[in-house]
Amino acid sequence: MNSEEGIKWLAGRIKAGNVAIFSGAGLSTESGLQDFRSRNGLWAEADPMEMCSIDAVENNYENFCEFYKARLYVPDSIQPNKGHKIIAGWEKKGYIIGIITQNIDRLHQKAGSQKVAELHGSMVPVRCQSCGKIYEEKDFMEGKRCSCGGKLRPGVVLFGEMLPDEPLTMAERWSSRCDTFIVLGSSLVVSPANYFPRQAKSGGAKLAIINREETALDFMADLAAHEGIGEYLSKVDACMNE
Repeated sequence: MNSEEGIKWLAGRIKAGNVAIFSGAGLSTESGLQDFRSRNGLWAEADPMEMCSIDAVENNYENFCEFYKARLYVPDSIQPNKGHKIIAGWEKKGYIIGIITQNIDRLHQKAGSQKVAELHGSMVPVRCQSCGKIYEEKDFMEGKRCSCGGKLRPGVVLFGEMLPDEPLTMAERWSSRCDTFIVLGSSLVVSPANYFPRQAKSGGAKLAIINREETALDFMADLAAHEGIGEYLSKVDACMNE
């Protein structure tokens, strides 16, 4: 289908409700954040196993802290973009059953979304790696240690850690029960990112993928649009309101 047909089709699917959203770094880059896997992404600057792993916390803590403080904490100047806001509006109207995200920036929540499964955790809360005691973000930023002597780290999932059970359970439930599954800004080259769209399709859902570049699962999508997310969702939202 052409672009106009795709917009009308997706607008109809969303208005029918029971929609699950899956968001990746491509949505956050439209707010000014750097992604991970592109030519100019974070992994082009640093080895993730050196900077973002359990081993880094234990054996390279100074560089681990520097990396997270400088690159991954979201400054106040970074705000939800129109894509985040449109999704939050659709959720408020009852079209969206849940948002599954690979992002750790909490921009979905800042936009007003409530039902968000953070597969990779988020930068908050900060906790002690040794005893699990919770601390404030500023404690990590100021280089403090836990009262037990342990090292503080953000609440993201590091390389070498399992994904958290609760977000995984939510993601699997939404994927298996939705009628439409929409991928926004993910290349779908890693697991479990490429698992949930497949799960949705196997359950009979329609699959839409909106990403500037081709993805690994375009071949199975009912709609694959290689456009900017905010602009595309704006057109879909306008079509829904006609």
